[in-house]
This record gives sequence, C-alpha cells and structure tokens, in this order.
Amino acid sequence: MYILGISCYYHDSAACLMRDGEIIAAAQEERFTRKKHDFHFPHNAIKYSLSEAGIGINDINFVGFYDKPFIKFERILETYLSVAPAGIKSFIQAMPLWIHQKLWIPNLIQKELGYSGEIIFTEHHESHAASAFFPSQFDEAAILTADGVGEWTTTSMGVGKGNKITITDEIKFPHSLGLLYSTFTYYCGFKVNSGEYKLMGAAPYGESKYVDLIMNELIDLKEDGSFKLNMKYFGYLDDIKMTNGKFNRLFDMPPRQSEAKMNQKYLDIARSIQVVTEEVMLRMVKRLYKETGLKNICLAGGVALNCVANGRIIRETPFENIFIQPAAGDAGGALGVAQFIWYQYLGNDRKVDEKKDSMKASYLGPSFSNEYIKKFLNNYNIPFEELENDKLISKTAQLIAEKDVIGWFQGRMEFGPRALGNRSILGDARFPEMKDTVNMKIKFREAFRPFAPSVLKEKASEYFDMRDDLESPYMLLVAPVREDKRVIPAVTHVDYSARIQTVRREDNPIYYDLINEYYKLTGVPAIINTSFNVRGEPIVCIPEDAYKCFMRTNMDYLVMGNFILDKKKQPSFKEDIDWKKEFELD
Repeated sequence: MYILGISCYYHDSAACLMRDGEIIAAAQEERFTRKKHDFHFPHNAIKYSLSEAGIGINDINFVGFYDKPFIKFERILETYLSVAPAGIKSFIQAMPLWIHQKLWIPNLIQKELGYSGEIIFTEHHESHAASAFFPSQFDEAAILTADGVGEWTTTSMGVGKGNKITITDEIKFPHSLGLLYSTFTYYCGFKVNSGEYKLMGAAPYGESKYVDLIMNELIDLKEDGSFKLNMKYFGYLDDIKMTNGKFNRLFDMPPRQSEAKMNQKYLDIARSIQVVTEEVMLRMVKRLYKETGLKNICLAGGVALNCVANGRIIRETPFENIFIQPAAGDAGGALGVAQFIWYQYLGNDRKVDEKKDSMKASYLGPSFSNEYIKKFLNNYNIPFEELENDKLISKTAQLIAEKDVIGWFQGRMEFGPRALGNRSILGDARFPEMKDTVNMKIKFREAFRPFAPSVLKEKASEYFDMRDDLESPYMLLVAPVREDKRVIPAVTHVDYSARIQTVRREDNPIYYDLINEYYKLTGVPAIINTSFNVRGEPIVCIPEDAYKCFMRTNMDYLVMGNFILDKKKQPSFKEDIDWKKEFELD
C-alpha cells in the first residue's frame, strides 16, 4: 500500500511517500525549484518520491493533506471580523489566494496529479504530533508540538501509545509561543519563518536584561506552562507587521532594519526572548511529565527546532529520552499525515526498535550514482580526480586537516532544514579562524552565526556535557563543550556550547569513516558541518547545484561521489549556462 503525504501553500512545501508503513522518500519542494521556503504545490517533490519507488500516481492508495483548510479559513475570517475595520489591507491581500486556491485542495490535488482516489485531511497539529511520535523509537511517549499556528491550535500536548496518538491539551490562536518568538525575530531584523535560528544564534551575545519586562507585559505564563499573550502589543491580528507602536515604545526603539548593525540592545533582547522561550518550554514539559509519568518525550512544530531549549529539556526535566522530528516545521507535516493514515486511520500495527527511529537518519531525498556524476562532469569538461573509497576518505581527511574547506556531496539528500553529512560543507574545527573563513568567504552570512560539529557518536560525551547513551543525530540538541575539551573553537559558540550532530557508522558509513580518519590524523573526533548552500539559497540537491555553489564561493575542494574537484584546476565559471537544457537530468 502506498500513501502520499503533502504539505503546501503556507511555507516549506514537501511530499512524503510511504510503502506498507516504511518511509520511502521525503523532500522539500525548495530543493528542486531553488526558491527558499517554496510554498507552492510540491510537483517536483512528488515526482521525485514516485520515481524513488518506481511507481505512478495510479499506484497511490491514499493521499493525505497536512491540515484542514476550511477550519483555517474560519479562523482567518473570525480574526479579521474581530478587529475590523482594522486589518482590511492584509485581508485584501490574503483573500484572492484563498478564494482561488487554498479552499479547493481536493480539486487541486485531483487536477495537479490526475489522482481520483481517497484524500485524507488531518489537523495541522495532529500532523505534527504524528510526525513526532510514529517514526520515533518509543512504544509510548508524551508529545509536545508548538509552532506559529495551525488551524486554531498553536501548541498541543498529548500521548502516543502503540499505533495511536491522543491530544489532551491545546493552546489556541492568537496565543502562540511560535508567533511570540517570530515577533522578536522580526523586531531584531530577521525574516519571519526563516530567520528564527539567526535570533537563537545571536542570543548568547546578549544579556537577559528584558526577561522581566517580557514576562510582565507581553506574556502571562502560568506554572503549568499555559500562557496568554497581551495582544495590545502585537500587530499580527490586524497588520502584515508582527509588532505595533506600543511594542516599539515598550523597548524604546524601532525594529532593526535587516542589514543594519546588530547593536547590543538588540542582542540583549534576543537573549531575553530566548530565555523566556526556554522557560515556557520547560514548564510545559514538566507538566507533561507530571500528567503522564512517561520517560520518553517527542517534539515537533517549528519551535522544536530551538535546539537550545531542547538541550535543556533533556538535561533539566525528568524525561530520560527524547525524539525530535528532524523536519519539525511544516515540511514534516507531509510525513506526519502519511504516518497518521497508516497507523491511526488504517489501524496498522506499529513495531518499534527501542534503539533506533524509522527516519533512516533523515536521508530520504535523491541520490546520484558515480556513473551519473561522471557523465555530468565529462559533459562540461570539468577536471576531476577519481578515487576508490579508502583513498577518497584518506585524501579528504588530510585536506580538512590542512585547513581546506570541502563541499561534500554524497548519498541521499537530507529531509529537513539541517545538512547531516550528505549535502554539507566541511572544515577543520580546531582553528578559530575557520569560523570566520566559512561564514564570510563561503556562506556569505552574519559573523555571529555558529557552526555545528559532527562528532563520532562514541566520543560525544567525552567532548560535550551529555550522557553516554544520548544521541543527537539530527543536530537538534545543544550541549556545553567540556572545559578540558575546548580544542574545537570553530564549533564552540560564545557561551561555550555547541549544536551537536552525533554520527553512527550504521547510519552513514562514508561520513563516519571520514570523521574517524580525521580523528586518526588530529586526535580530534569532530569536524565543522554546515549546510551546502550560501545565504538565501536552499541546500543543494543535484550535482549541478553543488558545482555552481562550489564555483561561486571560496571552497577549496568539491567531493561528489568518488570524484574530487580541485578549485585551482577548474576553468572559469560561466554563469549563463542553461545547465538543465544542455544536460537533461534523468
């Protein structure tokens, strides 16, 4: 039985295909269109998913959509009516898309795919909860989801057991932890729904001077984690802006312009909202433990990408084990609805491996054979060296140890916002200058942004303050760097923390072997891993994307499959080549 899950029309459109309960493929549309956070119907992601299984649309038994558009439309109308005549500008902007597109999802799916079978709709936070629990390694777990807003729900709490999830508590719009954090994202000059991780990265440079002000004026937080926002300070009910004049006067300055200097006050504000967010999350999680008494917790929703809060949850609450959906945002809703249909709607049995989740390390996107890559390179007369695996690993590890920056393109593309060793830029973590080199010369992004270490799983607790048995395969936990192991400054943030990816050989043999070879050379079992893209672009998907990014930046080498490309040996790069037209991709 094949089930196709779809999320689209808001942000981060995606598709996921399951076969008899197994996740076969999952990918975001942005990777194919090259439009960051592409929200359009995921034609390309669906086409890829079907091709991965070798099937056509007529082989699909169920299509699932990740939320309920009519309920969401009801919420939008009620919100506009509650603030009318204010909000008329944003109302006029929103309505054409709803009238012509968002209300007609079944018709659109049938028309766009030529599909005539059954379409199942789950509620938005049901999809998040399903994406958190069903792929996890737990037979039973508490579930917490938090984001901006789904239909009405902004936060949900519940329990998963066997093949069923039950939502027990919800917080409703307009009271939203995700929208609170996004308001400060906007106020500090970053883009809403994409710049939240920048705010999190900036926070350690500030002091938490405004926590009391936020707690007293903006959010009424109860001991059990429930909360209400003071809506007089927020603009998102009746405007296209997140803040209003009252909010700006509260902090005694206007929102930061996106490219303006990040002065100390904005950094202090970033730190303060991060502290508040962590406190809200901790209180909700402690309440969940008190109500369920379970040892496992699963997280999803955009707020679950706040890896600093996640790290505190596992260190400071009674929960012993944690699973965070790697595609925690809306893209993961495609996977969640597919899982929900298989387990909860159809009632299929769910067997779990208590040590390993069913996400296949999130390597669920397209892969390209050596034959394919070689054809691409030869077609454009691109100079390369071809090496067997052992020599490829040995040479690449040596280059990293010599401070060269490597574009690393291997295996199946990752699902979710993090590069996990298949579409990555790699570097030596031992030298502090490597952080600035990669930030300024390759990623072209803000200097305050930290990098993550990929570390051999068995060495993680030796270098980071985390339990021996704790894993962070999806780069979604932050932990302090141990004082006696601060030999990796390029991946150590200003507060001596790091966002960790633990790497197991069974998940990614070639990446594990590369880090292990570097460890043999240097005595350090961790390297810099950042996503293979430049600021404002999605992570690379196909060899063409990887070569373009390599040539447009100051990367030293590109390793694709078994081929090494030396920047010094490359011909001058021509921007005007119509790659796909000249070289038809299979």
